[in-house]
Amino acid sequence: MIADLFSPTFLVTLAGVLYALGYLFINQMVLRILVMAGSLSYIAYYYTAADEPLWDAIAITLLLMTANAIGMTNLLLRNATFTVPRGFSDIYPDFQPLLPGDFRKLMRLAKRRVLDEETIVTREGASLNHIYYVISGMPVVTKMGTSFPMAERIFVGEVAYLTGKGSAATTTLPAGAEVLEWDLAVLHRAAARKPQIKLALDAVISRDLARKVALAVAPAAQQIRREQAG
Repeated sequence: MIADLFSPTFLVTLAGVLYALGYLFINQMVLRILVMAGSLSYIAYYYTAADEPLWDAIAITLLLMTANAIGMTNLLLRNATFTVPRGFSDIYPDFQPLLPGDFRKLMRLAKRRVLDEETIVTREGASLNHIYYVISGMPVVTKMGTSFPMAERIFVGEVAYLTGKGSAATTTLPAGAEVLEWDLAVLHRAAARKPQIKLALDAVISRDLARKVALAVAPAAQQIRREQAG
């Protein structure tokens, strides 16, 4: 019975079953673990199927296992919270649901600084060289001659970044405001090499835009209810 468990027929069948099960899972880690186990079964098969081990097939399978192991390591690091840069760990919750690895890549391209003086970071209709995330300090937005304050912890210049057109408004930040700053030229070059960077930034900007819309709609809805009640 034990000998049958290690027969070439059983080993190759086991390998095929493990590979097939792996491809049924969406979870990348589960898929890779099952494929790794299937590869080990294939190696055992190649070692016992003939009078002499099939060394060429074993070597190729080991090469594939090595590539799989590298992929598993990258996947683990992408999900590991300890990889979040220490200088940015306090703002990582603001960038949910980014994985730690995607957040790390995005922060490597950012410059975190405190403004020494009141600064106009965007001008209505003008092209942008940078995009900002305001960590602290209340931005004042001016659009078509009307000025209004915005909450901190928001992106500035994101509409121009997404559309490739001029800034939608003029934004002024007070002295002492703390920001993350991305150079758009550097950001675009990095995104061209690693699409994950663009996907990560687009995801957090979309979340930011949804939050801004919600904040803008709430006062309007309250005003409508007051008018209806009156």
